[in-house]
Amino acid sequence: MSHTSIGIGDIALYLPDPKMDMQTLMEYRSKSHPQLVRIMNRAIEHTGQLSFRFPEPWEDTASMAANSAAEIIERLEKENRSRIRYISLGTETAVDHAKPAASYVQGMLNDAGYELGTSMTTYEVKHACAGGTAALLSAASMLSLTGKPEEKALAISSDIARYDAPSTAEITQGAGAVSLLVEKNPRLLELDLSNQGFFASDVDDFFRPLDSVTAKVKGRYSMDCYQEALEKAFADFCERKGYSSCQVIDEIDYIALHVPFTRMPETALRKLLKNSCGKDEDEIERYLNRTGFLEAMYLSETFGNLYNASLYTYLAALLQQEYKKIGNGIIGKTILIASYGSGNTMMVYSATIADKAPEVISRWDLEKWNRSSRSVEFKEYTNWLERPENLDAWKEILISARPLKNRFYLKDFGKTGLRIYSRG
Repeated sequence: MSHTSIGIGDIALYLPDPKMDMQTLMEYRSKSHPQLVRIMNRAIEHTGQLSFRFPEPWEDTASMAANSAAEIIERLEKENRSRIRYISLGTETAVDHAKPAASYVQGMLNDAGYELGTSMTTYEVKHACAGGTAALLSAASMLSLTGKPEEKALAISSDIARYDAPSTAEITQGAGAVSLLVEKNPRLLELDLSNQGFFASDVDDFFRPLDSVTAKVKGRYSMDCYQEALEKAFADFCERKGYSSCQVIDEIDYIALHVPFTRMPETALRKLLKNSCGKDEDEIERYLNRTGFLEAMYLSETFGNLYNASLYTYLAALLQQEYKKIGNGIIGKTILIASYGSGNTMMVYSATIADKAPEVISRWDLEKWNRSSRSVEFKEYTNWLERPENLDAWKEILISARPLKNRFYLKDFGKTGLRIYSRG
């Protein structure tokens, strides 16, 4: 039986427009909570964050997911739209305890005239920030078993990162979505589904109780958990592949890690290179430069923590960055991808840049999401923090919704609380 490769054919992002700049945040926090200024400034320096995004009152996990998916669909030939067999969605900020956000996405896309049809299944995956990777790998695995080469899938990551405010965690908030087109004989990235490294452990580094809109995090402990999970999952990956740690590290061209804030993956990778391969500081610096690892943080440092979408936002930035550097030279390059989910798990897998990747990447305009950002006054930000959870009060806010043209948004709630979406 001939082997058919499975992988990613395209990537599309969606970011809400409101942006809170760290300078603006600290100007107001210095007045409202001067006792926190020193530790918050230290946290900003430690994380490397410049700003973060947060949603409009009429935006949620499902609407952001649909907006990122629509960009993928727009670039698909019409005859391929009805060939999408699966819509999987990873999130830790679900909009419903039972109905998956993927189902809402299917409804929004069909109502907008994209005609995906109903010969598909939709589902949602949760494991903190690793749910999007589980959604991708499960959709890719199921797609590999179908007999029709033209069938495809959408694997979406969408989240709103929100913490108690004011706090040092406040600076690592964010919101956004990433959609991945999964296909056979992929144009962008061929996934190696036969070799995956895993690690899981039941810890309380990060969680969000069912009655809370904000996450609970033990910052230092969570960073330690991330490091342990990375090293152990990477070791599992190497063992299953039959290569030494140093062989994998030295032969791989690029590395993509989960980015809750920009300095965290840098710290984790530096430790991995030292602990797993014995590299000294000079060797580590040369490795970071060769792989373009730090340069590709340019979106993450302004978007903030996108939870599930963070890893794949970074991956898209890395691919576009390297395409701009070497053009068609990226074809055949390999990427090690490590996805962390608090609570916790780590999944490590690899991919090869496909022959048509330059054609796909050349159509992207990732910088448009920085151009479209809108730096807000502190009052608009606090309005988001104080948004009522009571549906009647929330409905009143939605009446004044002014979504941009062609953007999906939360329009209303039905009498039973069902979310009703529309398109501007």
